[in-house]
Amino acid sequence: MKLVRIGTLNVGTLTGKSRERADLMKRNNIQILCLQKTRWKVEKATVFGEAVKLFCKGDDGKRNGVGIAVSEALKGPVSAVRRINDRIITVRVDVKGGCCTIISVYAPQTERSEGEKDEFYMTLDDVIRSVP
Repeated sequence: MKLVRIGTLNVGTLTGKSRERADLMKRNNIQILCLQKTRWKVEKATVFGEAVKLFCKGDDGKRNGVGIAVSEALKGPVSAVRRINDRIITVRVDVKGGCCTIISVYAPQTERSEGEKDEFYMTLDDVIRSVP
């Protein structure tokens, strides 16, 4: 695969809309779709639509949640998934000559506490620094 299209989408909620995400990826020829505000309270990998694998992370609060959907063409080369917290997830994809790490984040909104925002950005900085 020469060209990989990557997109990002704040979905509001993913419940019952997995098929729509798969169709969106197919229509727009997107191989990797980062999702924010999924509101899923699970940590899992699941297949939906026509050969799209979703890696996700949420918590019991049903407030945040992030995920990365990967098309069939790239599922094999996924070599690592790191579910940091309900706001940060990474997927490493092996590519010719190396690897590519995709990071999907959902930053705290302005009304959240300064402490929560500071913690988020410190964690994000650590994640970015840890990418090979």
